[in-house]
Amino acid sequence: MEHILVLRFSALGDVLMTLPVVESFARQHPDVRVSVCSRAWAKPLFDLLPPNVTFVTADLKGVHHGWKGLNLLARRLLALQPTMVADLHDVLRTKYLRTRFRLAGRKVCKINKNRRSRARFIQAEVKTPQTPVFEKYTDVFRRLGFRDWDVDFHGLFPEGTADLAQRLPDFNPALRPEPNWVAIAPFATHEGKIYPLDLMEQVVQQLAARGDVRLFLFGAGANERQVLEAWAAKYGHTESMAGRLANMAEEAALISHCSVMLSMDSANMHLASLVGVPVVSIWGATHSLGGFMGYGQQQADAIQRSDLPCRPCSIYGKTPCQFGDYRCLRGIEPGTVVAHVVRKFSNEAS
Repeated sequence: MEHILVLRFSALGDVLMTLPVVESFARQHPDVRVSVCSRAWAKPLFDLLPPNVTFVTADLKGVHHGWKGLNLLARRLLALQPTMVADLHDVLRTKYLRTRFRLAGRKVCKINKNRRSRARFIQAEVKTPQTPVFEKYTDVFRRLGFRDWDVDFHGLFPEGTADLAQRLPDFNPALRPEPNWVAIAPFATHEGKIYPLDLMEQVVQQLAARGDVRLFLFGAGANERQVLEAWAAKYGHTESMAGRLANMAEEAALISHCSVMLSMDSANMHLASLVGVPVVSIWGATHSLGGFMGYGQQQADAIQRSDLPCRPCSIYGKTPCQFGDYRCLRGIEPGTVVAHVVRKFSNEAS
C-alpha cells in the first residue's frame, strides 16, 4: 500500500486550503494512506476527512522546536514508513525533512510557488489570474504519480450544515429567530489586510440595525476579543464568539449555518469556503486574483479598489503602506460592504 506523508505547517489559511485537495485525493484513492503533518489546531478538521487520512501533530514551539526538535520530528515521521512525501510548504523545516526522506530512498515532490510569476503580478498594470494554490497542491500529488484524479470537494459536512444541536447545543437555530445569520471575521495577520476597525464597526452597526440579521463575530487573542465583545455589548443581535468555541471544527459547524461570511483575506474566508458558505471578502494590500481566493468562491464577491496603481503591494500583505494610510482599505465605504452582504444573503434566500 502506498503511503503519502503531507507536510504543511502554516499559515492558517494555507493549511485550510490543503483540505479540499487531501479530502478529494483520499476519497478517490481509498487504498492509499495519507498522513498529514501540521499544527495541532488543524487536527479536528482533518479528523472529518475519510478514514484513510491520519493526522500527525508538529509541535514546532514545543518538543519539535529547533534542530534537536526537528530531528525528533523527522525520526517520528520516518517511523511511519511513508513511501512518498508531498511537501506543500517548501520552507527551511520541510526542506530538511524532505532531504531526510530522500536520503532514505523515498519519492519526494514539493510545491512550485512560482515566485517570479507572483513578482510580475505585483508590477503588472493589468492583473491576470495567478494559479490557485489548490492547483499547486494538486500538482504535487500528480507529480508523485497520481495523475488520474481531480479536486471535487463537497464540503466538510457534505450532506449540508452541521448538527448544531449535537455539536453546539447552546446555538440551536430554533432559539435564534432571525432568518439571516451572518458571520463576520474582521481581523487578519497583517495590517494591510484588515478593514479599518472604525469602518467595520459601522458595518456591524448597520447590519445589526436591520432586525432580521444575527451577527456572529469571530476572532482570537486578547485584543481581538476585547474589540468583538465591545461591539456585541453595544449592538443588538450581535454575539462575540471569541473564546467560546473549543476548536475550529466547532467554528466550522457554526459558520455552516450562516447565510454569508464577511471576511478579510484571511483564514476565516477559507474556513467558510470549506463548509460551502458564500464569502464577501475585503481585499486591500493583496488581490483576489493572486491565487489565494477561497475554494469555490466568486471573484464578484471580492470587494477591492481597482483605481489604485499601488495595489497589490505584495502577495501576502506584509509590506507596509507606502503612504501610511492604507487608502486601499479606508477608501471602501461601509455602505458598500453592507449592501454587498445584504445582496448576498438575499440572493441565497431567493
